[in-house]
Amino acid sequence: MAAMQEYDYEFADFIYYTPGDLDKEGRIWPVRAGRCLAKPNYKVGPKRIECYSLHFVLEGKVRLQYEGMEVLLQKDDVFCLFPGRKYAYSILPSDSPLQMSWLAVDGDRAIPLLELAGLTRENPFCRKALTSRVKASAERVIHALANVQRWSPATALELQSLICALFAGLIPKTAPAQAAEFAGWIYEAMKYMELHASEGITVQQVADFAGVHRSYFTQVFTSQAGMPPMKYLQQIRMDKAKKLLMDTNASVTEIALSLGYPNLYSFTRAFKIYFKESPVTLRKTSD
Repeated sequence: MAAMQEYDYEFADFIYYTPGDLDKEGRIWPVRAGRCLAKPNYKVGPKRIECYSLHFVLEGKVRLQYEGMEVLLQKDDVFCLFPGRKYAYSILPSDSPLQMSWLAVDGDRAIPLLELAGLTRENPFCRKALTSRVKASAERVIHALANVQRWSPATALELQSLICALFAGLIPKTAPAQAAEFAGWIYEAMKYMELHASEGITVQQVADFAGVHRSYFTQVFTSQAGMPPMKYLQQIRMDKAKKLLMDTNASVTEIALSLGYPNLYSFTRAFKIYFKESPVTLRKTSD
């Protein structure tokens, strides 16, 4: 990577990545990465992010604050910032200046893998998790991202393998197999929802397909997918609606009925709540 640039609170590299369809088929993909050397006044936040950001403490000490909690971390510790949660972190006095690297990922596979690694919303850090293996894996991912000049299928597959190798190092060999099985049946439920969302299926029907009680299904699905199942069904429908509006000449009524809405009014109302504009307005804007 090139020499780090100077900012108000740090010297840092910021690397950004735009995932393609092949990245997303892997259900976990990189969003950004970087490294920093903190200045004495280093601080970040309070703020919120929209992805899962793994931070690796290479040297020095850092104070992490999240949801009213505070923890002091140091060399070889790892912490994760979760979507939608308020956080802040700042430098602490140390014999060595604070140095960190980070990798932000997204996708429905992130939560189960982070949980297997011992990183949760309630406990978003692991002490002494930055082993030589994990450090080398993180460096390989960051280096690969820094050298991406143009997206390609080969690039996507390489990054997917490097991220998997990183998590393989973070996940203890004693991690319970049940957690991975959880991710499996939730994934099957998500595929079922994607296939049948346009047919107006309910959360109860998806829970029946998964073979679990609705309340239990909702709890586990929300934990692993990052949103309630009803919202996920709505997201699928709205994504399909937008695509039909932009890519076809189908009438709004035809689109509404094709997506399982009982009438034009219920579809238009749901669409305006989701996109903050009507289907007709969105179509005119895209044209």
